[in-house]
Amino acid sequence: MLRSLLPFLLLLLLGVPSTAFGAQPETRVVVDFSKNWKFFLGDQTQAKEVLFNDATWRKLTLPHDWSIEGKFDEKNPAKPEGGGLPTGVGWYRKTFTLPPVKNKRVYIEFDGVHQHSEVWLNGRSLGYRPNGYISFRYDLTPHLRPSGQVNVLAVRVDNSAQPNSRWYTGSGIYRNVRLVTTHPVAVDQWGTFVTTPQVSSTAATVAVQTQIRNAAGNKQQANLETVVLDAQGKEVARQLTKGIKLTDSITRVAQTLSLSNPQLWSTTRPYLYRVHTTVFQGKKAVDSYDTPLGVRTAVFKPQGFQLNGQLLRIQGVNQHHDLGALGAAFNVRAAERQLEILRAMGCNAIRMSHNPPAPELLDLCDRMGFLVMDEAFDMWQKKKNGKDYHLDFKQWHRRDLEDQIRRDRNHPSVFIWSIGNEIREQFDSTGTRLTKELTALVKQLDSTRPVTSALTEQEPDKNFISQAGVLDVLSFNYKHAEYPKLPQRFPGQIFLATETAAAFETRGHYDLPSDSVRVWPLDGKTKLTTGNPDFTASSYDNARPYWGATHEAAWGAIKQNPHLTGTFVWSGFDYLGEPLPYPWPAHSSYFGVIDLAGFPKDAYYLYQSEWTNQPVLHLLPHWNWRPGQTVDVWAYYSQADEVELLLNGKSLGTRKKQGADLHVQWRVPYAPGTLQAVSRKGGQTVLTRTINTAGPAAKIELTADRSKLQADGKDLSFLTVRVLDAAGNLVPDAANLVKFAVNGPGLVAGVDNGYQASLEPFKAESRKAYNGMCLAIIQTTEKEGTITVQATADNLTSAAVTLTSAAVPGALTGKEQASQSHAAKN
Repeated sequence: MLRSLLPFLLLLLLGVPSTAFGAQPETRVVVDFSKNWKFFLGDQTQAKEVLFNDATWRKLTLPHDWSIEGKFDEKNPAKPEGGGLPTGVGWYRKTFTLPPVKNKRVYIEFDGVHQHSEVWLNGRSLGYRPNGYISFRYDLTPHLRPSGQVNVLAVRVDNSAQPNSRWYTGSGIYRNVRLVTTHPVAVDQWGTFVTTPQVSSTAATVAVQTQIRNAAGNKQQANLETVVLDAQGKEVARQLTKGIKLTDSITRVAQTLSLSNPQLWSTTRPYLYRVHTTVFQGKKAVDSYDTPLGVRTAVFKPQGFQLNGQLLRIQGVNQHHDLGALGAAFNVRAAERQLEILRAMGCNAIRMSHNPPAPELLDLCDRMGFLVMDEAFDMWQKKKNGKDYHLDFKQWHRRDLEDQIRRDRNHPSVFIWSIGNEIREQFDSTGTRLTKELTALVKQLDSTRPVTSALTEQEPDKNFISQAGVLDVLSFNYKHAEYPKLPQRFPGQIFLATETAAAFETRGHYDLPSDSVRVWPLDGKTKLTTGNPDFTASSYDNARPYWGATHEAAWGAIKQNPHLTGTFVWSGFDYLGEPLPYPWPAHSSYFGVIDLAGFPKDAYYLYQSEWTNQPVLHLLPHWNWRPGQTVDVWAYYSQADEVELLLNGKSLGTRKKQGADLHVQWRVPYAPGTLQAVSRKGGQTVLTRTINTAGPAAKIELTADRSKLQADGKDLSFLTVRVLDAAGNLVPDAANLVKFAVNGPGLVAGVDNGYQASLEPFKAESRKAYNGMCLAIIQTTEKEGTITVQATADNLTSAAVTLTSAAVPGALTGKEQASQSHAAKN
């Protein structure tokens, strides 16, 4: 009896409203289609055929990035700029059966396949998509075998043409896959567009455009009901449109609803409604579809960017799509962790550089309150690499851009579209034509958001993209010294800094003196002849490329030029590939405010002191130096008037930030012992920070960012290793090899230490500490239980943590999923 009621109970738990005709919807079924795939690295042209023997292929669960599993090698075709990891061709196959699906349409949805993918069902080609960042779907219905018979899905992924990117892309079906079953009359893919044309504190107008697809093969009639639900699932508005004649394959229906006293979405309180759409034929509900809704206004004005009528400085970072040791294979928890670390820094905006993100990342930004610049292209018709998207742009740019806009336009986090980054057509007249074309494409699908493109040329007569006159916001990368001239050069325009800083830093490494800035290289024609022999860059914020700036110089320029509505720092996290300024073995970037393992560098606290209202006091560097060596001691601080520095209890003086200063500094002859900083406001202590001279490495400290996990085979806990001396101080140069042993329903999904030139594999159960730290990523299985992780190293006292993995609340068992959701069976 309980099992028979299960679908109804689940609808209640999910907050699905009752319909206008009193029936619960008999609606679409969406199934996670990520399990039980087979994979082969290499090209086997017959693998598309039904009878092909894949018995020796590897079995795996998606998302999957085969490149991250490979060995670093300078000779890999992607080169160090592409991360120095293998690419090539790979095949995926999946066999499945379906229960009866009479009078249904069955689709497969891919969130992203990198790249040049072709999909076959039962030997029939369904289609080809070259762009590795675009989501797409195929209709399986015409080629499905009768109920109970085996279907064979095959996917060929070709990432062999290299180099095709300026950063690491990953390879494979690296985002999620779903099987979607609908009635022939249903809401189309990405078939709703919800806007709020009028918003006040007392009322909001919700405009809903719904696109209904009629795949029945003849004329149909339908009713459309739209219900707005608040965050608790309570109905707050409803509208029913009757007698819709579906004479064509696509019919568009417009509805308008009103909300009283709306809760507004903002970066500090990201309140989310849900728009629940139901399609009826007669009194039978044949389809339902949910759309997120954040009620807000987001407007650029000459005086600044306004969110809900309030000025808001955009404090953003640029993010590439890889997840460090996990590669490009998307994982919700890994992305959430990155956003949590950025939020603690004071970040409120993300620029998706330079491609459409995984849709779940936008879901996270909606829920966590991040603004998003959603970017389409890194190049148009003119190449940046010989095998990049410029080869496909002419044929595919319209389809790709339209798909991106339709997929992402309902996310309240998305506040601006970017049609390109540092596009080379800005230097000739083709840039004007293409800018007009791409902007018009965006505006046809979404006229509610501004359009920009990240530019480098700040001379109007040389910039053919700005000359198009259609960009709502002029965005510029770097050249901060030219910021004061922008209003005179581009009168009446609105400005945004899409890339700033690009400073080089290696966590825990310091080059003295700190006030001597290293410019590596000096220009675009000169190879780096200086640099450090161990491929490091100073964490004093005193190393940069010729075209970039230190973090302090870049942020100072933003503060001093209020006509800039905000900034996107390059970059939030280090990312794989683009290892400037160094050659091999460097293979990941030095630009991040946070290293590849997720450990903040010192510049993190600069931004935290400037971007948050919380008291900050960060003291650097470590305190293990040569006796008598002169060491520059810095402190970033906020919510205080001054900072006093003490060495072994003796005051070395009090410092205050003067003018545009962003830190205070002491030049100290080194003596071992205790370095202490005390910040004060009005004579009262605000914060105290202490760094001790560390002795020999003696023990491991192991901490987990989360100890209660979900037994879904996807959840993660990030374990931080710190190598300590006997007194509990971090040993700043410790490089011990740390081994990880897992007992219970978990596994090591990846390891890292943040060092940009480490050639150790990410897929391993050990890692050397770098400057005293390393990381292990623990992934759950689908079994419940206790997971114990032990970290050991020679001659160090070991450490362990205990994690708990429990079933996802409300989740069905595997048997129930198969019974209730038309799950595919292998």
